[in-house]
Amino acid sequence: MAERAALEELVKLQGERVRGLKQQKASAELIEEEVAKLLKLKAQLGPDESKQKFVLKTPKGTRDYSPRQMAVREKVFDVIIHCFKRHGAEVIDTPVFELKDFDIAGNFDPMIPDAECLKIMCEILSSLQIGDFLVKVNDRRILDGMFAICGVSDSKFRTICSSVDKLDKMSWEEVKNEMVGEKGLAPEVADRIGDYVQQHGGVSLVEQLLQDPKLSQNKQALEGLGDLKLLFEYLTLFGIDDKISFDLSLARGLDYYTGVIYEAVLLQTPAQAGEEPLGVGSVAAGGRYDGLVGMFDPKGRKVPCVGLSIGVERIFSIVEQRLEALEEKVRTTETQVLVASAQKKLLEERLKLVSELWDAGIKAELLYKKNPKLLNQLQYCEEAGIPLVAIIGEQELKDGVIKLRSVTSREEVDVRREDLVEEIKRRTGQPLCIC
Repeated sequence: MAERAALEELVKLQGERVRGLKQQKASAELIEEEVAKLLKLKAQLGPDESKQKFVLKTPKGTRDYSPRQMAVREKVFDVIIHCFKRHGAEVIDTPVFELKDFDIAGNFDPMIPDAECLKIMCEILSSLQIGDFLVKVNDRRILDGMFAICGVSDSKFRTICSSVDKLDKMSWEEVKNEMVGEKGLAPEVADRIGDYVQQHGGVSLVEQLLQDPKLSQNKQALEGLGDLKLLFEYLTLFGIDDKISFDLSLARGLDYYTGVIYEAVLLQTPAQAGEEPLGVGSVAAGGRYDGLVGMFDPKGRKVPCVGLSIGVERIFSIVEQRLEALEEKVRTTETQVLVASAQKKLLEERLKLVSELWDAGIKAELLYKKNPKLLNQLQYCEEAGIPLVAIIGEQELKDGVIKLRSVTSREEVDVRREDLVEEIKRRTGQPLCIC
């Protein structure tokens, strides 16, 4: 042991010497020579089995989630996926980390699929109950036309769009100063842009701009405004026009969007009566990208597409914060019933019953103790949020019944053993049969 300790000390000192030489940027020959000595010492030391360790790390770009966090994630995903499927979605999987992708591809009549994407977005955000929201809508063609008549050159289009898009966080004066002072735009051009991008509203604003003497003369803008007018007709039929705002300052994702663009933001309650609600962050976005798919097609075929993405990570954070603020419990399991016993020496009966329930498709648990106290079993149900307890007792076994207890109301009823599965399914809303 003494010899090994001495060798370990030499390895340590030699290692420090190598690190010191590297920091001093010594010659490669000298470092190589000292590294060789270090390796020779380590070879003499040999392996120390008692000091071997496994270091477990999560892959880069990923994170661990607690049972509570996973329960929240699953509920959010369920809402999103059920909504997608309700609208006829087919599921694909791709080897990338991405938001929860819905897209409609193909040649269809104008604005029908676009309107459905906005309907889906509103359904999901309403179902998640994360607060009031507003969906801002604009069109790439309207932006192109607007910048053209205001005098923005093609070379400045992208950078000026970037400034305009900051209007949800900055005042118009701050945005103007950026465009003029930092990006070299003429002040009079910035003023003309400001007259447009500070406007927002509904279909009445679309009709107003259709009468604009300059904008209505631009072919691209006219096409975009015509489609937006049609879009609002469909949104009214879908009953969501009150959630949509035509906002001329919306200008993101323009590298690939070709038509309608939209973004959903959560609204902050106004501090005083009469004030407008403020947007506090984007939770979903999308738009039409008719040219993107063709870029990846060897034959360059054009495939019109419109879609939306839900910002699930931001939504997870919002839901978790809300639950913490309300001090609400989150169920981390889906267990429907706990199989419990009222007396000792009934482990075999508990095992038989829980197996019957599992085989019947019931989500069931039991405590992993031979003789657990009934009070402990009931307490476990309350803590875990399990709604039902199936209690086995000596008298129940003689009578051929199971005592079924509701955890919340504490009501107990005797159920014939052969009827137990159907009774549990009836109480938990599970289908009675698979047809």
